[in-house]
Amino acid sequence: MPGLAASPKIFEYIELPPQRYCLHFLEWQIPKREETFDSYAQRMCKFIEHENAVLLGVSFGGMLVQEMSKFLNLKKLFVVSSVKSYHELPKRLKILKYTKAYKVLPTQWLSNIDLLAKYAFGETIKKRVDLYKKYLSVTDKTYLDWSIEQIVCWKQDKPNPKAIYIHGDNDLVFPHSCQGDCIVVKGGTHIMILNKYKWFNENLPKLIES
Repeated sequence: MPGLAASPKIFEYIELPPQRYCLHFLEWQIPKREETFDSYAQRMCKFIEHENAVLLGVSFGGMLVQEMSKFLNLKKLFVVSSVKSYHELPKRLKILKYTKAYKVLPTQWLSNIDLLAKYAFGETIKKRVDLYKKYLSVTDKTYLDWSIEQIVCWKQDKPNPKAIYIHGDNDLVFPHSCQGDCIVVKGGTHIMILNKYKWFNENLPKLIES
């Protein structure tokens, strides 16, 4: 499951042994009006085709797969570049929650790909705008409004004991998530699913089968 506004193309470099694994890529669906995170997670579970599947989510997708896991029998659950609970959300997002400022954010601005990249990837570098256009595909205002509310108002108080958390030590979007029971990838940024893909290709099979 990709992150905020991202397409499954973020997984294009992930390669697992084809004789043992079949990869399925989930995509963001436009939420229904007033849909809860819990209800959305149940709806997304309908796209899981197999019992005892391995589910992996990145960033906001990592929050979603933790919610989905409540309704599925999984072999393994991986949460990458995300948070274990709302306690790990950065201060700026906690302020949005307590002031309810997220309700008046002009999310139509996020149709600007450079600004959306800052929200989704934690950086805005002009020469990479074309690259971001490749990976960021969901700019629907209803989706963006809903997503920001779900992130800042997430209710998970404690880490999921069944999840395997993987985080980069240079993640600027979620800088507080390397503590506790977590696999830390040295030099990993918020987009390490793209630029540290070799680490994932080497280690995911071992983690799945351990």
